[in-house]
Amino acid sequence: MDPYFYTEKPKYQPHDIEDASEFYDVIERSSLTHQLSDSRPYIYWTMEIYDQANGIKGGGGLGVLAADTRRVAEKLDVPFVVVTPFYRSESHQKITDLAQTEYVEKVSPQEYGFHYIDEVSVSSAGFPDASLSIFKKVLGSTQFVTISEPNFGQLYEGEGSGDHRLYQEVALGFGGYKALKLLGIKPAVIQLNETATIFAALARLDELCANGMNLYEAIVYVRKHTLYTNHTLLQAAEPEFHRSQFEKLVLPNLKSNAVRCWLMEQFRNDRLRPNLLAIELTEAKNGVSKLHARVANFRDRNNDKVKFHAITNGIDLETWVLPEILQSYREHNIIDKFGLPTEKFTEQVNKLHSTDIKSLKKHGRLELNRVLSKRKDQYNQPVQIPEDAILFDFKRRFANYKRPYMPFEDPDTLRQILISHNAHYILAGKVHQGDTTMYQKLLEVLKLIDQDPVLRERVHYIQDYDEELGRALAVGSDIAINVPIIGLEACGTSWEKDIANLKLLISTSDGGVADVQPIACLEVTGKNYEAEISSLYVNMHKAATILQDGQLLEHHIHHQLGSYLPIISGARMMKDYLKFLFPKSQTQPKKLPETKQITIQ
Repeated sequence: MDPYFYTEKPKYQPHDIEDASEFYDVIERSSLTHQLSDSRPYIYWTMEIYDQANGIKGGGGLGVLAADTRRVAEKLDVPFVVVTPFYRSESHQKITDLAQTEYVEKVSPQEYGFHYIDEVSVSSAGFPDASLSIFKKVLGSTQFVTISEPNFGQLYEGEGSGDHRLYQEVALGFGGYKALKLLGIKPAVIQLNETATIFAALARLDELCANGMNLYEAIVYVRKHTLYTNHTLLQAAEPEFHRSQFEKLVLPNLKSNAVRCWLMEQFRNDRLRPNLLAIELTEAKNGVSKLHARVANFRDRNNDKVKFHAITNGIDLETWVLPEILQSYREHNIIDKFGLPTEKFTEQVNKLHSTDIKSLKKHGRLELNRVLSKRKDQYNQPVQIPEDAILFDFKRRFANYKRPYMPFEDPDTLRQILISHNAHYILAGKVHQGDTTMYQKLLEVLKLIDQDPVLRERVHYIQDYDEELGRALAVGSDIAINVPIIGLEACGTSWEKDIANLKLLISTSDGGVADVQPIACLEVTGKNYEAEISSLYVNMHKAATILQDGQLLEHHIHHQLGSYLPIISGARMMKDYLKFLFPKSQTQPKKLPETKQITIQ
């Protein structure tokens, strides 16, 4: 049987989820709602989510963050719906002759416990309607609503700027909105993650106008219910589309002539960046760290700079922190049951002794070696790190702005550091498909390692980086390296996992690391790239020395953890979003029957 063909009769009927008369009750943000419910939840729209346990495996940094956000919402009992694609093609990395290659595996929603709901369609000019399969999976107070079809492909495959990408975005926005109608779900608020999700807001605008609301009122209504979250400053993530592409793929899905006309007015020289639509259709906007919100340079139709609120990303501690470490935090009254710092957490952090830290890290090393035994290095061999060896790691996407190649700019110095401190180095992270520059850069790094007997023995590139390997390195290595070009890392969360697992962090002052000034870790500085390289090596030597001195180790771990623990908590992140979207009003709203109360402190 064709897995994309369903013979059963539809079990769901579309619901009209928008009520134009409600507009006048929600004109003020404070009166939107202070309550969320199963039928009126928080909607999290994302083109990618990486949740290995639940079979959702699309994406990179945002994908991992999205999974953590849902996990935290479930722990806090927040009614929360993730609308996302289910990518049936999953790309994996393989190293062949020291060069990256890829292979694809097919996956299906049914394999991971998703339940088929029904079909919805999206239209395009000159082609038959595309049928999208809707699947649902409930996890506590949260749920996935996924869309899928055979041609959807992988996340941002190809050049990422043509018809296929726009089709993916249209399918997610209009198709996802129709899916919510099938399920009778009315958003209390929609969080648009990146501009790839903007067509969800456009679909809502179109529905309101088609139901009789005038365009101006509908725009105000949508703005009041929608948050735009920007996760990256890189232009590659903000493609530009031509008017003809919108005419072919977007306009056929609009019912309202007023919305069609308004949309066409947004074009300049027949081209449009969707971020302009995100700016026009949302009142609340945020970046994902203090620095990111400050430097985000987005402009509205009048060329005025748009203000972004800062809500720093956080992690789900239970997912990423070694259980023994998490237990120690709770026993020392450092965090509460939600993962939030206690009132006296700083004082309690200072009671962690170096013997405790080293003992806990031994558990982490065992876990890392367990995972590494199943993985392959650049020579397609498993790796084991000696218990007494110091371990550096770099684990994030092999992207140019993250500079994974920096520690290899001076092989002689790197070799000396590894030998003198009995150290190993693990490098993990895939090159994005089609990034020919970084394909070549990875090959150069692996060839350099291969040509040096010491580096070949002590530097390990672990293939096919994923959630399992990321967690294993977070808990099992000693020193993390995080050196993005300042101003290009929106937040990053790998460093948060490192600090939470009692590792030393070497970092530039970028992303969420820069929320604390001066940054509370070993800082890489320099007036130019060469100076930064020298600073990195100095800090690598310093970090290895700190690990061998109990008093110094205590001092640095106490400083790092005490400074960043309030920041890295995913529960803190979720509460910040709720407070931003639903600020307390002067008058308390009436209590509605059968509605979950979400306490926002």
